[in-house]
Amino acid sequence: MPKRVDHDERRTEIARALVRVAGRRGLHAVGMRDVAAEAGVSLRLVQYYFETKEKLLLFGLQQLAEEFGERVTARVRAAGDAPGPRATVEALLLASLPTDEESRTFHLVYTSYAVLAVTDETLAAQPFLKNPDAAEGVLTGLLAQAQDSGLVGSGVDVRTEATGLLAMTAGLGISVLTGQRGPESANAVLSHQLDRIFRGGDGNDS
Repeated sequence: MPKRVDHDERRTEIARALVRVAGRRGLHAVGMRDVAAEAGVSLRLVQYYFETKEKLLLFGLQQLAEEFGERVTARVRAAGDAPGPRATVEALLLASLPTDEESRTFHLVYTSYAVLAVTDETLAAQPFLKNPDAAEGVLTGLLAQAQDSGLVGSGVDVRTEATGLLAMTAGLGISVLTGQRGPESANAVLSHQLDRIFRGGDGNDS
C-alpha cells in the first residue's frame, strides 16, 4: 500500500524550514525555492501547499507564534506551582528576548516581518500584526491583578505600563540582535523596570 501522507505534518515541516532559513538570512531574503531546499522537498510541493510566498510566510509566522506561546507556558511553569503576576509578566517578556537560538530566531523573524509589512500592503493587512494587541491585553490583565493585590500602586496606569513594557522589550531585543548589548544587560534593564512597577518582593502570591 502507498504510504499515507499527513498533510498537516508536511505543511508544518515546510513552515519550520521557512523559519530556519529566515532565522539565518531574514525574511526579505527567503524565496520558496530556498524553503524547498531547506525542507528537502521539491519547489512544486511547496507551491502545492502554499500557492504564494505570502501564504507561506503567514503560516510560518503562525507556527512561530504558537511555539512562542509554548515557550512562555514553560517559563511560567518553571517559576513554581503558583507564580504571581510579577513572575508571569517576567516569564512572558523574557521569552521574547533573543537570549538563545530559539528566541533569537523568533525575534529576528518577527522583526523582519514587521519591517516588510511597512512597505508591503498584502502583509500589512494580515492579522498577524494584531498579535501584540493580544499580548498587551494579557499584560494589562496581569498588572491589574497585581494592582488589586496591592503589588502595584493604585495610581499606576496598567495599560500604559503594559504598552511600555512590550515596546521596551522589543527595543531591547533589537539591541541584543545587533550586538549593542548582551542578554544579561537586557535582562537587567527589564528587571529594573519591573522593580519600578511592582512594590517590593518578587510579586509572588505566597
